[in-house]
Amino acid sequence: MLARERLRDESGTVRSQLEARRFDGAQLDHWQTLDRERRSSLVEIERAKHERNEASKAIGQVKKAGGDAQAEIAAVGELKQRIGTLESRLEEVDRDLRELEISFPNLADDSVPVGTDESANRVERQVGEPTTFDFEPQAHWDLGPALGIIDFERGTKLAGARFTVMMGVGARLERALTAFMLDLHTAEHGYTEVLPPFVANRASLFGTGQLPKFEKDLFKLEDHDYFLIPTAEVPVTNLHRDEVLDEADLPRCYAAYTPCFRSEAGSHGQDVRGLIRQHQFDKVELVQFAHPDQSWDALEALTGHAETVLDRLGLPYQRITLSTGDTGFSSAKTYDLEVWLPGQNRYREISSCSNFLDFQARRAHLRYRPAGGGKPRFLHTLNGSGLAIGRTLIAVLENNQQEDGSVEIPEALRPYMNGLERIQAPA
Repeated sequence: MLARERLRDESGTVRSQLEARRFDGAQLDHWQTLDRERRSSLVEIERAKHERNEASKAIGQVKKAGGDAQAEIAAVGELKQRIGTLESRLEEVDRDLRELEISFPNLADDSVPVGTDESANRVERQVGEPTTFDFEPQAHWDLGPALGIIDFERGTKLAGARFTVMMGVGARLERALTAFMLDLHTAEHGYTEVLPPFVANRASLFGTGQLPKFEKDLFKLEDHDYFLIPTAEVPVTNLHRDEVLDEADLPRCYAAYTPCFRSEAGSHGQDVRGLIRQHQFDKVELVQFAHPDQSWDALEALTGHAETVLDRLGLPYQRITLSTGDTGFSSAKTYDLEVWLPGQNRYREISSCSNFLDFQARRAHLRYRPAGGGKPRFLHTLNGSGLAIGRTLIAVLENNQQEDGSVEIPEALRPYMNGLERIQAPA
C-alpha cells in the first residue's frame, strides 16, 4: 500500500503516476474527500466528547446544589447519541478508505519508461546472439514428445488442458535444473534455502498484493480459505509478516523451489501449445528483505543472480525494463529477463525481478528496528524468478537441439544428470 501521507501531501505527483499505471486518478479525489471527512470527524468527535464530559460534570453540580438536572441529563443523552452517529459514520469512512487504499497500485520509479503496454518496454542489454542452425529448428512441443520426455496428452487426461507429464529423462532434466539453480543461489549467491507450504492463507496473499485484486487468477481450495500458491513469492515474503527484524540482520535473502498454480484467467487462446502457459509449473524464486537505502542496489544484484543461471547454461537472453503500463500491481520497477527460443524465433520471458519498495511491507507489516534506536520502520521487499524451471527446460531443448532431433545437455547440468551428455529419441 501507499503511505497516507504521500496520498495526502503529494497528490499531484501521485495522480500523474497512478494514471501512468493505467489507474483512474478520480479514485484519488475520492480518497482525499474521505480523508478530509475522516479528519474533521475525529475533531468533531473529540469536541462532542469534551462537551459530554462537561455536561456530565454539570449534572453532579446541579444535583449537589439540590436543583433539577433533567436538562443536563437530556443534553448528555443527545451528545451520546451524536457521538454514536459520528463514530458509526467514521467506521464507514475508514472502511471505504481502506478499500480504496488497497486498490491503488504501487507508483513506478522515475527510471521506468512511461507507456501504456509492453510496446514501451526498454531493452537494456542483450547477452549472446540468437542461436542459429543449418536446419529448421523444432519447437519444444515437437522435440519433447519425439524424444519421449514430454507427454501433453496424458497431462490433459490426468488433469485437463494446460497440464503436462514429464517422462524419464525429461523429469530428470526438470529435477536437475531445480537442483542446479538452488545450489548456485545458496552456495555462490548467499541465499538461504526455504521449502514453504504450497498453499497460502488469505492474509499471505493480501500481503504480497494478489488479493483482493487478482483472486480470479488463483486456485482456491473448496470449503477452506486457502489458495494454491501462484509463486513462492507469497509464502516466502510472508515468512516475516508482522515481525520486526534487526537492522543488523539485513538483508535477508531466501531461495525457494515450489510448484506454482495459476488459473490463467483471461488468457484463453494465448500460448495454448507447449509449456509456456501452464496451470502448474515449477520455479525457483529469490526473495530479499532489504534496508530501504539499499534496495535499488539489491535489485541489480538479484537480477544479476538470475542472469547467472542463463550465463552458466549458455542461453542467449536480454534484459528489459517494463513500462509503467506493463509493470505489475505491487512493483515499483521490474526487469524482465527474456530468453531466446529458436523454435518460436523470439525472446520469451523467463524471469521477472522486481523492487516493491515498502508497498508489500505496509500490507504485511514487515519492519526492521534501526540500529541506532527509534521506532520500527518498513522494510523494502524484492523478488525474482531464478528461474522458471519449465521455461528454462524449453530454452535448453530448443537452443541445444541437433539436426538428428537429439539435444545436447549443457555442461553445467551434466553432474546432475549422472554425466548424460545428450538426450536421444528412444530406439
